[in-house]
Amino acid sequence: MEYPVAVALAEAVPTLPRGRGWWYEIKFDGHRTVLWRDAETVRLQARSGRTVTSAWMDLAVAGMNSLRPGTVLDGEAVIYNEGRVDFAAAQSRAASGPVRARELAAVLPASYAVWDLLAHPELGDVRSHPYTERRALLLDLLHDVPPPIQAVPATDDPDVAQLWYDTLQGQGIEGVVCKRATSPYRAGRIWRVNCTSRSDPGRLIAV
Repeated sequence: MEYPVAVALAEAVPTLPRGRGWWYEIKFDGHRTVLWRDAETVRLQARSGRTVTSAWMDLAVAGMNSLRPGTVLDGEAVIYNEGRVDFAAAQSRAASGPVRARELAAVLPASYAVWDLLAHPELGDVRSHPYTERRALLLDLLHDVPPPIQAVPATDDPDVAQLWYDTLQGQGIEGVVCKRATSPYRAGRIWRVNCTSRSDPGRLIAV
């Protein structure tokens, strides 16, 4: 897989799609980040393809310590502040130079909410695998990985997803991302997002 990778995006929808074959994930309000664990280093990539490792060095260190070489993850760099997701803090970190980013990380460390596995240390590129297979591989891979790297909650129950949407906004959760169980990972707006964000739905989860 060549660096940087073109990421999957989401199209905004007014309601959660229902029916057989849909899966739902919590949508965190942070910065889209692809984490590459290479043989000797970790690189972090923004949605645009820009390298942003220096802004999220605490996540790079966590990836170096906890992930196996050959792992590529897609997710959201988020910052918790007083029990809720703080998008403004994530924005400040993303816009900071290396020195300022280290200062901010010392006060409000970042977390990495992972929603997809693009490359597996043994299987290689798994983007062509169905979502449910990638999800199972992701959960297995992160089983013993401690915070701040964690898989996002996911469910195939639309009522649970609707409950998330209705009750978690006070914690800084933007909404719910919806994915087909059989869908591979590819660039473009292949997912759906039901969201209350004030931001561009395309940025949303760039899922």
